[in-house]
Amino acid sequence: MKTTPRFENAIRKLYTAFQENTLHPEYCHRCAVGNILNNIDSWQHLTDRHGSGKLNYVGLVNQHFGKRFGGYTPVELLTIESTFLNACGYELPLVPYSKRPANPKDPEVLFKGLLEVIAYLCKLDKIPNVIDHQNSFLEAVTTKSDHTLRALPKILA
Repeated sequence: MKTTPRFENAIRKLYTAFQENTLHPEYCHRCAVGNILNNIDSWQHLTDRHGSGKLNYVGLVNQHFGKRFGGYTPVELLTIESTFLNACGYELPLVPYSKRPANPKDPEVLFKGLLEVIAYLCKLDKIPNVIDHQNSFLEAVTTKSDHTLRALPKILA
């Protein structure tokens, strides 16, 4: 299957972060977008609230000038992040009183988020969802823990 360089780069970084336990939804440099952008958190200045899909003035200026970060526009980055957070069980935007998962580092929680992000990245690049076609990828990810492996049928249902 032919994919784009930005897609390959994003998937590689997200997979690595998941495998190395460096993925964390609540930290801007360790979340989905933070990992895609090499663990920098400057992207958070594109919006006023973590998880919000609304660009602030800085984000609007960057969007209108066609600025890309890691190959993605500001709107695409905010959508990637909100997709990840929402799939992980967060109420958005992420503020101190928002609903959150009991354990944000739970592999099941993170895996659900990754599945949704991958689906969105595939949609952005107009390629078939690789999760639907790559059982070997799922096997590699789920070998991370027996707990995640047992949860896979529930997650994919």
